[in-house]
This record gives sequence, structure tokens and C-alpha cells, in this order.
Amino acid sequence: MADTKTKTSAHTDVHAAPAHPSVIRVVRESGFHASYAVSEVSLPAGALFARLASPPLSFAEAKRWSTVQVSETQHIELNCDFFCEPSLEFHVVPDSEEPVIEVRVAARKGVKAGDELTFFYPSTEWEMEQPFQCGCGTASCKGLISGAKDMTPEQLRGYFLNAHIEDLRSVPRGEKEKAT
Repeated sequence: MADTKTKTSAHTDVHAAPAHPSVIRVVRESGFHASYAVSEVSLPAGALFARLASPPLSFAEAKRWSTVQVSETQHIELNCDFFCEPSLEFHVVPDSEEPVIEVRVAARKGVKAGDELTFFYPSTEWEMEQPFQCGCGTASCKGLISGAKDMTPEQLRGYFLNAHIEDLRSVPRGEKEKAT
């Protein structure tokens, strides 16, 4: 969100400027997966943190490790770190001709200036290009993160999920493979 390349994107040394410098600061450190974004503001749970639209958001040609899924079939180039207890929620505005995301402070807790900015990938991702083993160490750690497709209803309980993820979860298993 802050930057097209962050902690989860050590595949490149090219960094774009943050999209919303009044609310976000990118901390760049040397080393593998070492850059991350922090909040410049304090906001209560559920508050609107930022509204992202086109430009700078644009649809990606294909699903990649650096994209966010915004519908059953479309992705945008946008990167934000993962955490099992996220500070942000990405609310995709459905049926938009151009991608629009309302970034909200997670419903579970507020965000303070200096807090790292993260989101829960399965809230937007059905099946991830590059699954990974989470090492957050929280009591709610989900372990292998590969998208909502591979998670049980119990694992997803309590998390905000976008409409396209809820729609895919409601399709019987055999038909889902045809949809993605």
C-alpha cells in the first residue's frame, strides 16, 4: 500500500514513493525483506486510513506475489506486509471500472503513529502465487499462508473478507476450480 515494494518484496531494489505520505512512512533498511511501512497517524478501529484509486492503482496483467486480488479474476499491483493480527483491512469497492480500495484500520484494534502497517492476505487472496510459512509467533498465527481457498471457516472466523472471497467460498469445490 505504501510502496510498490516492501518487506515481502526483496526481488527488486526499485521503490516507488508512498501513495499517501501524510499517513504512511516507508522505513527502508538494508537486507533481505527489511523494508516496511509505518503509520504517521493514530486512528480508531474501523476508521478510513486511505482511499486508493486509479491512478496510481491499475490492473495487473496476471496474478503475482506483488499483487492484490480485487475480484474473482482481477489483480492490482499493490504490496503491503502480512500479519495474522493485521493493523489494516483492504476493502475492495466492488464493480468499479477502475480499481478502488478503501484502506481501513482493522476492526480488532486502532492504529497509532509508528505502528507497522500490515494486512491479512486471505482477505483479498483466494489462491496466492507464492505461499509462505508465517512466523509471526502470535497465538492466532495461521501457519502456512496460501490464500482463503486453503483455509477452514474456523481459521477465517473474525477476519474481514472481501465480497469476491466470500463469493468464492460459497461456490461448491468442483466449480471453484473453473472460476479461478
